Amino acid sequence: MSKQNVIIIGAAGRDFHNFNTYYRNNEKYNVVAFTATQIPDIHGRKYPPELAGELYPDGIPIYEQKDLIRLIGEFDVAECIFSFSDIHYEDVMSLSSEVNAAGANFVFLGPKHTMLKSTKPVIAVCATRTGTGKSQTSRKIVELLMEQGLKVVAIRHPMPYGDLASQKVQRFATIDDLKKHKCTIEEMEEYEPHVIRGNVVYAGVDYEAILREAENDPDGCDVILWDGGNNDFPFYETDLMITVADPHRAGHELTYYPGEVNMRIADVIIINKIDSASPENIQIVRESIQKTNPKAIVIDGASPISVDNPEIIRNKRVLIVEDGPTLTHGEMKLGAGTIAAQKYGAAEIIDPRAFAVGKIASTYESYPHVENLLPAMGYSSEQIADLEATIAKIECDAVIIGTPIDLNRVVKINQPTTRVYYDLQEIGTPNLTEVLSDFTKNHKLG
Repeated sequence: MSKQNVIIIGAAGRDFHNFNTYYRNNEKYNVVAFTATQIPDIHGRKYPPELAGELYPDGIPIYEQKDLIRLIGEFDVAECIFSFSDIHYEDVMSLSSEVNAAGANFVFLGPKHTMLKSTKPVIAVCATRTGTGKSQTSRKIVELLMEQGLKVVAIRHPMPYGDLASQKVQRFATIDDLKKHKCTIEEMEEYEPHVIRGNVVYAGVDYEAILREAENDPDGCDVILWDGGNNDFPFYETDLMITVADPHRAGHELTYYPGEVNMRIADVIIINKIDSASPENIQIVRESIQKTNPKAIVIDGASPISVDNPEIIRNKRVLIVEDGPTLTHGEMKLGAGTIAAQKYGAAEIIDPRAFAVGKIASTYESYPHVENLLPAMGYSSEQIADLEATIAKIECDAVIIGTPIDLNRVVKINQPTTRVYYDLQEIGTPNLTEVLSDFTKNHKLG
């Protein structure tokens, strides 16, 4: 039987994992290409032979997604494997129609064929959309488990935007490790909160190799915490699946792939941001949960904010810088910085679009729904430089930093700044303390 030619459609994350777990040593298939979207400047590279395995001694080229239909014909492709996340169902099926019209099958790989088994108990934190509050949920879980004397090792969903071979397995235990691995702003936003709280986080490209090193971490490991990205489902078989839903985007939990998968497989669903969402939207999310997963434990949660310098917001003209992916493919129209501006009485929120330069200007062109907020895009040194230049051009009284890290460490900001902080606050019961108590008891931990 001749091999089927395959293209994996992705964004430098789930696509590589699907290849590693299902196609790398599968002689029924010949993966001729990856295509890349969502993340700038990740095409034009190769998935390196060191990671691709014996069947691919020359590695596998990575093209832009706009080349997909041409590639289907050029390589006589039989199947295209959809492998990225946080996509509206209409867009998914539109892409499927293009692929089918070009003559190829359009395929999804599910958990059964892509989840790896750990020797340690696994807790997963996933979401219905990008920017629901996974990070503060993960932090809360780590803190509660550490209070029980347990060693928690976090494994973060991939963000390998540099040299893929050298990023096969990455371990972050100190702030210096972020510099050593040349982390982007997006990576720092996810890894740093774990590191400064004293727990180790792993990431990279080969998630079986990552898992085995994490299980045997030199500082010890009692529990693996899967810290998900976007609204993707976990790479590992889970013993406790926690999904975070966002009532600011009520209804999206049933209209974006693969967020609905996370709703359906969750043991626990946290409705976050109840403190800033409308009762009507909260009810829509509750009804979605009842429709898709009525057996799930539902926890009500808030993400109350605080700032370190509220006096520089009140009655001032402010620029708001928010987490990049949350604004772009997460499609959020407001974030923690906006809520802070409203809470502390800003006189005006400045629209930064007219001041944007270089790759920041290109981001606004690619994501026209982003309006009076500045996305902290930092996937490359050029993009970081353009972010710094954009901020410098804007005349304002203060900059509100709504990102999970202090941007002052990454870019020079001349204007006065204030950071926004937010943590998960549970409302009533059930709560994570109860859920984790049952989890540790069932797995005889502690």
